[in-house]
Amino acid sequence: MTEHYKAILELLGEDSEREGLLKTPERVAKAMQYLTKGYAEDPREILRAALFKEDYKQMVLVKDIEMYSLCEHHMLPFIGKAHVAYIPNGTITGLSKIARVVEAFSRRLQVQERLTMQIKDCIQDTLDPLGVAVVIEAKHLCMCMRGVRNQNAITTTSDFTGAFKTQLKTREEFIRLIGTTLL
Repeated sequence: MTEHYKAILELLGEDSEREGLLKTPERVAKAMQYLTKGYAEDPREILRAALFKEDYKQMVLVKDIEMYSLCEHHMLPFIGKAHVAYIPNGTITGLSKIARVVEAFSRRLQVQERLTMQIKDCIQDTLDPLGVAVVIEAKHLCMCMRGVRNQNAITTTSDFTGAFKTQLKTREEFIRLIGTTLL
C-alpha cells in the first residue's frame, strides 16, 4: 500500500520526497490497515468468547458506544455512537463484547444502514435472544467536508428484532433509555 500512497501523493501534485511527506505513505498505509482491521475479525467469535448461561430475561443495554468507520463511497470517516440492546433467552455475553462487535463491523468500509443491520444480525444469530435493538447516530464527514457541506446533520439508523419489533412498550422503553426521539 505504501507505494500506492506515494503514487497518489504524486498524482495530487505533491513532491513525495519532500521532508514532511517522506514517511506519509507508510503512515497512511498503517492507518488504513488499522481503520479496516474489522475485516480480520469475526464478530460472532467475539460474542462466543464470553457466553454465559443466565436466566435474566430483561433488557441489557449498552449505549453510547463510540463508533468510527469509513464511508465506502468516499472513504471519509463517519463517527458517532451506537446503542445496542438485547433481551436474553438463557444466554448472555460479556458487556464489552457488544462494544467489540460494533468496532469489528465499524472498522470496515461501510454504509451506516448495513452497519446497523450487521450488528443486529450478529447478536440475534449468535445469542438467539428474545429481541435485539440497534440505533446508530453518526456524523458523516463526506457530508461535512464536500458535497452539501452540512456541518450539523446527524444520520440515525435503527433496526429491531423480536420483542423490540413486535412489542411497542419494549421498543419505547429502549428509545427512552437511549434518550432519543426516534419512535
